[in-house]
Amino acid sequence: MFFLDYLIFPSHILLYSMKNISILLLFISSFVFNQNLTAQTKSPRINHIAFSVLDLKRSTDFYIKVLHLDTIPEPFHDGRHTWFAIGDISHLHLIQNPGPIVTPSKNTHLCFTIASVDDFVEVLKKANVPYEDWSGKASSVTIRVDKVKQVYFQDPDGYWIEINDAKD
Repeated sequence: MFFLDYLIFPSHILLYSMKNISILLLFISSFVFNQNLTAQTKSPRINHIAFSVLDLKRSTDFYIKVLHLDTIPEPFHDGRHTWFAIGDISHLHLIQNPGPIVTPSKNTHLCFTIASVDDFVEVLKKANVPYEDWSGKASSVTIRVDKVKQVYFQDPDGYWIEINDAKD
C-alpha cells in the first residue's frame, strides 16, 4: 500500500501512518547520523599538496630530474598542471600561475624520506642544486638528536624541501 492510499482513510489511520513515517524517518536519520560519526572517526589522509609555480616546465623538470618523481595523469589537460605521485596514495600538484609566488620560510617545507642522504647529496651536486643544513650552513648535512640525517634545498620557485633518512 502506498503512502497516498492512507490519505483516503479516516484521520486516525492517517495519523497512524504519519506516526509510522516519523518513526521510520527517525530510524533512517539515526542510521545516517551513526554512519557519519563512524566515517568521521577515521583519521584523514593527505590527498595532495599543491604548489603555485611560475614556469611549469622548469618546475616539472626539477621534480622529475632531482627528486625522481613520477608524473601521473591530471584531469585538466590545460597545460597549467603537472601531478606527481608521492607515496602510495598522495600527490604533488604543480599549478602554473602568473605570480608573484610567495614562498614561506624553511619551517614550512615538503619532506621526503629516502634510504641515503649521502647518496642524494651527490644527486644535488650533479644537478648544481645548492643545499644546506637546518641552520643554513651551505653544503652541510644536519644530524638530528635521533641520528636522522637531513638536508634542505629549494625548488625553482623557492619552496623548501627536506630530504631525510628517517627510519619508520
